Amino acid sequence: MKQSLHTTLMLLAFLFLALLSPTASASPERSFNIINESGRRIEVHWIHPETSEMVLQSTPDILAGATFALNSYVGHSFQIRELPGKKTGVCEGEGQVCRIGMFTVNKNHDQVIVVKEGIEVEHTDSKSIAQKSASNLLSDCKAEANRKLTSGEGNAESILDNLASCVKSGIAKEIEKANEEITFQAGVRKNMAGLLENYTCADELLNTTEPRDVLHWEGREVKVMIDRPASKIHVVENFITAEECKAVEEAAEPILHDATVADGSGGSVLSESRKAKQAGIHVNWDKEAEGDLIASLSRRVYNYVNHVLPFDIQHNGQEDLMSIQYFGRGRDDDKPDRYMPHCDGDCNGLDFKPGNRMATMVMYCDIPSVGGATNFRNSGVHVKPTKYAATFFGYIDPVTMKMDDGFTEHSGCPVIEGEKKIVTQWVRLGVDDENPWNSFNTLGVKYSDAANQ
Repeated sequence: MKQSLHTTLMLLAFLFLALLSPTASASPERSFNIINESGRRIEVHWIHPETSEMVLQSTPDILAGATFALNSYVGHSFQIRELPGKKTGVCEGEGQVCRIGMFTVNKNHDQVIVVKEGIEVEHTDSKSIAQKSASNLLSDCKAEANRKLTSGEGNAESILDNLASCVKSGIAKEIEKANEEITFQAGVRKNMAGLLENYTCADELLNTTEPRDVLHWEGREVKVMIDRPASKIHVVENFITAEECKAVEEAAEPILHDATVADGSGGSVLSESRKAKQAGIHVNWDKEAEGDLIASLSRRVYNYVNHVLPFDIQHNGQEDLMSIQYFGRGRDDDKPDRYMPHCDGDCNGLDFKPGNRMATMVMYCDIPSVGGATNFRNSGVHVKPTKYAATFFGYIDPVTMKMDDGFTEHSGCPVIEGEKKIVTQWVRLGVDDENPWNSFNTLGVKYSDAANQ
């Protein structure tokens, strides 16, 4: 019975730690705090990994009771050194020798280095905190199980059930606290992003955000800005050609009409100042084999989407390509066209609805001299368009089929000077010739099915 209890406790402990331990970041950089509880003045030295040279980090020194913040990298080591008393001029180590302590930055988050009496270093982090929490929980549950086992209360099966229930309840409480903290932090992040939105668009010198990775696809450079399960943002260089841009513009010319712009509330309104124009471009797939430029461009879009997402998307039933043109009227224009923050599909973190959008490709033919950037405010990603490049963003997790929860929300900064001409393809999942995109409503239900309900 005791062996069975021990095995159960070990399994539950493993599960609990897996739930509480945060996912390690790909970045080796870490920030940490050093708390001086030693009662002595101390200083901190970085130890050069090759020469072992001591490089002073704390200027001035850290007084007793003070906290000192540092940024460093995983694997970097530091020395904590006691300083002589200002009145006595000596340290309190044996033979009045100044005492030292050491620590090394690990890969975990929330690292805190507490310097205790005697310059004893206590290093805590997210993992050790989770382990301590798990240990306390398991200790309490184990004590109760042992008490019942010793006193003969209930049989083995009921004691194991009570033990599992005890641990389950503790885990649920910890997860609830973690979710509350995540929700709070997400709210703070989104509020800050909203406040910075106008400043980001107004900064004419702000370039495209540095990518997290650089890959290649069919000879083209791909800058990976965000790569999350349900949120992907890529910038693909030289995606569209000058000839393809010209073909789209010529096809759009006779049918251009006033464009709609996102109003920031999930809808769209007619371009207030009538400067933006748009036209849907039907792709003549019958001419693809003949080298039709528009068909070739559209095929490249679907090939890239299938390269990133495992859905084998076909052109059948999809929306037309959209040619959108913006015209700046100078810095004195008090009502420039602007797409307010919005999502192209659902971005509520809920289940995907069949027939809805799940990816977007925006291709740049002409770029303005001032303005016209795309800003993903919740992701901290700013894309300044470059000629013939494309911005791809996907907003579905292909494993769980959950939608993005706001990381691909984006806005279009106003075009101030020059012209911005783009080609956009919104990509849907679950459409074909018999079920085209316009046969679904926003709930992912076919209009014919809804009419029969």
